[in-house]
Amino acid sequence: MPSRRDLMKTGLVLGGALGVPRFARGQFCPPQGNVPTPASPPTTPFVWPMPIMPVAQPVDASVLNPGPDPSTHQRYNEFPPKKFYNIDVKAVMQKFHPDLPASVLFGYNGQVPGPTFHANYGEPLLIRFNNNLPTDHVGFGIPSISTHMHNFHTASESDGYPADFNDAGTYRDHHYCAFPAGNDPAQIMNTLWYHDHRQDFTAQNTYRGLTGFALWFDSLDSGNENDTNPVALRMPSGQFDVPMVFHDKVFDQNGLLYMDILNTDGILGDRYTVNGVIQPFFQVQPRKYRFRLLNGGPSRFYTFALSGGAKFVQCSNDGCLFPKPVAVNNCTIAVSERVDVIVDFSNFAGQSIYLLNQAEQLTGRGPSGNLLTPGDQVMRFDVGMNASPDNSQIPTAMRPLPLVDLTKVVKERLFRFDYFSGSWIVNGKVFDTNRIDADPRQGDSEIWTIRNEGRQWSHPIHIHFEEHMILSRNGVPIVPGSVENCRKDVIFLHPEEEVRVFFTFRDFLGHYPMHCHNTVHEDHAMMMRWQIEP
Repeated sequence: MPSRRDLMKTGLVLGGALGVPRFARGQFCPPQGNVPTPASPPTTPFVWPMPIMPVAQPVDASVLNPGPDPSTHQRYNEFPPKKFYNIDVKAVMQKFHPDLPASVLFGYNGQVPGPTFHANYGEPLLIRFNNNLPTDHVGFGIPSISTHMHNFHTASESDGYPADFNDAGTYRDHHYCAFPAGNDPAQIMNTLWYHDHRQDFTAQNTYRGLTGFALWFDSLDSGNENDTNPVALRMPSGQFDVPMVFHDKVFDQNGLLYMDILNTDGILGDRYTVNGVIQPFFQVQPRKYRFRLLNGGPSRFYTFALSGGAKFVQCSNDGCLFPKPVAVNNCTIAVSERVDVIVDFSNFAGQSIYLLNQAEQLTGRGPSGNLLTPGDQVMRFDVGMNASPDNSQIPTAMRPLPLVDLTKVVKERLFRFDYFSGSWIVNGKVFDTNRIDADPRQGDSEIWTIRNEGRQWSHPIHIHFEEHMILSRNGVPIVPGSVENCRKDVIFLHPEEEVRVFFTFRDFLGHYPMHCHNTVHEDHAMMMRWQIEP
């Protein structure tokens, strides 16, 4: 298969149905956010039920032939895998709606979204991702992958660094040690997701289907509402713990999935999908549910609310539980952010409740700041009349925050995200995987200032590996008890905003990226490499 570098030399990449010309990096390529895209054919809402992704099943280690090479993984012998998974990444024909034909998608195990991993801290995993995508694939996306467990505490060689990709016909083993950063229980994460991170093609490959959930459990968030352990939170579990990934899509005049790869501004779809279905319905019982809401991109921000007076109890921001839950009327989720909410339907038996998106967004550049009233109907909850026994709880206290010791800070760094002369840039440079732009030492604490210097674009900035604590936004300290007073792995920045964040770099060495998670910006070089040194 020709490399991305070879394709760039010719000025071509695989794009639409037959491949389209594209500007090589460094040439002027103006943002295309206002270029009209085709309007999707009409679809009837609330026709199909919302799918629930199957739970990934482990395999016997003997299935992996050849077996994994411990010498290629940091701390492998210290944390040998207790479970093994064998995942096939392959093409699949799948419909988003009965009014539309099937499109060619990429799926983990041929499923879109991929299977949900259920895993436990203290139980290391090894997942083999086999790239069985067709080498003769035509259209947007590329049969070359790099799988990122967003944002687990993972050694660099298993992180899914964008340039660590494997092409069709090969595999890559990912080893997850399954311990929190610094072995600090306050650093445990619970709602994660995995997705393709192939350099220059993240937007295209994820838009074509390469996303899935990974739920990590521990004694506190045990995934069992009947848990007798006194420390267990006993939040809604089992069929009442529901992962939901949101992607907005657009379809061509023939009803096939469409992506404008000339758009470097940010891509908006005109159809909402939840777990791969356009505007589904979901039958619920009149009791409490935990919904794990994930914005899978590529460029839309959401502000979710519920109709009929129903409310959210927000329990997390990204993969991290709050110290205490927060009752909210709505919650905003930038690309790749996750929010766990509890919704109590017990007072709505026999009614239908709509999940609404209130965020007005007219281009891929970001939300306008206006809230729509009541908002777009994304999906419908149909509440039945009878409920199973509900032993779940809305906790009064959850996971305490880790200590932020500013006396340990050894260095401060500034990172400026901007657009100049046709390129998305960080500190004035486009991404170069061979250039190290920051080199913190293992065990050090640092403060990074992340600044959006653009006047027109919003950027959700994702920093791999270590969760950070936001110290201030635009010079104003974060308010204790607010939804940003927590550990994060994504920072959304509106135009000309900045935040200061605190890190400690622990446990592993190697390279990691920081990038905009508007995946269109990421693929056009709004990314930098940083590296943990001994």
